[in-house]
Amino acid sequence: MDTLALNGSPGSPYTRKMLAVLRYRRIPYRLLIGNPPEGMPKPKVRLLPTFYLPDDAGVLAAVTDSSPIIRRLDREIPQRRVTPVNPALALIDALIEDYGDEWLTKAMFHYRWVRHDDITKSATVLPNWMGEPLSDARLEEMAKWFSERQIGRLKFVGSNEVTGATIEAGYQRLIAILERHLKEHTFLLGARPGSADFGLFGQLTQLALFDPTPMALTTKQAPRVVAWTYRIEDLSGLEPSDADWFDTAKLPPTIKELLVEIGRFYAPLLIANAKAIETGAAEVQTDVDGRPWVQQPFPYQAKCLGWLRADYAKLSATDRGSVDTLLAGTGCEALFA
Repeated sequence: MDTLALNGSPGSPYTRKMLAVLRYRRIPYRLLIGNPPEGMPKPKVRLLPTFYLPDDAGVLAAVTDSSPIIRRLDREIPQRRVTPVNPALALIDALIEDYGDEWLTKAMFHYRWVRHDDITKSATVLPNWMGEPLSDARLEEMAKWFSERQIGRLKFVGSNEVTGATIEAGYQRLIAILERHLKEHTFLLGARPGSADFGLFGQLTQLALFDPTPMALTTKQAPRVVAWTYRIEDLSGLEPSDADWFDTAKLPPTIKELLVEIGRFYAPLLIANAKAIETGAAEVQTDVDGRPWVQQPFPYQAKCLGWLRADYAKLSATDRGSVDTLLAGTGCEALFA
């Protein structure tokens, strides 16, 4: 494959996710920071990272969805793939990745734009990551504009006075589970990373390594998680084999704990959001972890649930039975009922 081009930023968890995937996969790339060069195709919605890949007709197109891009790279370059070989384990991997991309990002956005110290750091540092030298006056102007815009977007991820406690409790429970898991295991689903590892990693580059409040919390409560996040950044030296994946019949108890967490926090929201999209409701209203949750419907997360259900439907009866056994009692089984 030719050198891949992507437009991104160090302050984007999805950019960090995909750069780590490319380094692990040993796929050559060039990172474009700031506005892409003239003549590059533009995505329908500008999100980071934006990859420039040939479409079915061979014409260069701008694509932005990290999970489908990972699946495409696995198909086109099977060596060092990040999707587990076992189809049942691959579905669990995809579910955890989706939780990282679509739930954990709520914690990232919430912690970044709710408290003064976090707002100040992001507002003043992130504009400088776009690659353009900024005078003091220009930085002050951009910091004000950027912070006001991002704070205004909190409602889209569901962060508000009612849901904030739920988001923070979920993050603290997650890092506690990961800390226990990393006492005995190198990655989530074996001795090699899956897309689930990279999905959580992307958000943790901000939560554990950048934003003051969650960074201090994670350092104090989960130092292994902090070290793991640094290490995932570049796994190009790892030499994986197919034998490195866990046996689905012998997953560690901590993975069951993680699935329970996903079933407790993310699954009810995914289901309620899909229902709101289907009925045209103006709001998503449900209970998450025993607390009320209200946010605007999010069409992309309805697509995510559709992808997971499509993957589940493709499984053989044997593999579906394995998934059902793994998810039984976690709350995640409701996603596929």
